[in-house]
Amino acid sequence: MLVWSGHLKISGLCRSNTIGIHALQVNWPYSPGTRGSPLQYTLTRHELDEISAGFDSNPLKSSSINTRAYTDPKFHLIEQQSVFRNSWQFVCHEEKLRDNHSYVVTDAQGASILVVRDGEGELRAFYNVCKHRGHELMSGEGNVRLITCPYHAWTYNLDGQLRGARRSEHLLDFNMDEICLDQVQVETFCHLVFINLDPDAASLKEQSGELGNEIMSYAADLPQLTYAHTLTYRIKANWKAVVDNFLECYHCPVAHKDFCSLVDMSTYKVTTHGIYSSHMASAGTTGNNAYSTEDASVTVHAVWHLWPNTALMRYPGRGNFMVWRFYPNGPDHTLEQFDFYFETSELQEAEVEAIKFIDEVLQPEDIGLVESVQRGMLTPAFRQGRYLVDPENSGMSEHAVHHFHANLLNAYQSALATDGNNPTDDNNQ
Repeated sequence: MLVWSGHLKISGLCRSNTIGIHALQVNWPYSPGTRGSPLQYTLTRHELDEISAGFDSNPLKSSSINTRAYTDPKFHLIEQQSVFRNSWQFVCHEEKLRDNHSYVVTDAQGASILVVRDGEGELRAFYNVCKHRGHELMSGEGNVRLITCPYHAWTYNLDGQLRGARRSEHLLDFNMDEICLDQVQVETFCHLVFINLDPDAASLKEQSGELGNEIMSYAADLPQLTYAHTLTYRIKANWKAVVDNFLECYHCPVAHKDFCSLVDMSTYKVTTHGIYSSHMASAGTTGNNAYSTEDASVTVHAVWHLWPNTALMRYPGRGNFMVWRFYPNGPDHTLEQFDFYFETSELQEAEVEAIKFIDEVLQPEDIGLVESVQRGMLTPAFRQGRYLVDPENSGMSEHAVHHFHANLLNAYQSALATDGNNPTDDNNQ
């Protein structure tokens, strides 16, 4: 069960509302709320009971959650508020923010977030909007000493404090010391940068238990790896259907025969923990039809799903790491973005083959599967199914899907309407 507890202190001068989630031009309903405010979107007890009917804490006995969670636009709104607003979202590898004065801008829920390394080496994140007229301050990535608005040239220090406002000397009751950019929680975890818009969320390190130790035990070279490539896909399916498919390999012998030659399926084990699950297998030793792993320094398939929509992985081959994200783009569309990190930014032939295998074989296979599932969920013929699980926690067991759904139901629970939190009928249509 997810427990959102504790508080990661936001340092510096600016301590106003936290806003932001990393995405790539995704159509999010922008409703971040404020600390202590009523929920904008809520579920009734009847709705939660309908979604969870038949779900059991024991995956061997459990039915899956109701398909309404995958098709009803209301659940898309609930998830932006109760899943994504308080979860840690990937921004970039730390290499982009390693130097003082470096910055990266990321799009989030239709808003913009600025992540910067200040002159003292502290990593900070802000809502990327000027306090004068709301113009976006920065774009892209680079290196700056001051944050300067391109509209009226208001300037801010890298700690977010307003430094200069042209022609403001005539204003009454105007104190620049009281104006600063709104901060967002930011954390470097396993040499990867994440943000969280919930000011009260516990740190990712605290929430994720042993995940960091697991990742670094398999990918000790992660700090030295460098960005090399990105793949992007737009899929006609709910984001949860995409994650469900990612979390199980029950379908692999049927739909991914080449992938099953890349790994030794007899060694594939899946373990669930709190906000993540681990998916481990040894590399295949004979008859690999996916891509060449000759002279590979990485001989394992190591994958982690991090709640709610991030996958971290290391495939057989030369030193590598991948970060996959699954962003909801409405109730029935998903944006997938895969970043690849290798020993060098110039791809070797085997790495070109590996990316080509993912792009031209594995992804088309998976996209076809999840889009078909989404169409099936829209019919009256399917409302829920069963999890096919085994006691060995093998790679072909679906217990990680059950674990993901348990975390979803816990998030939905937090959106239940209460006497002090009754939104208008419009918000519950």
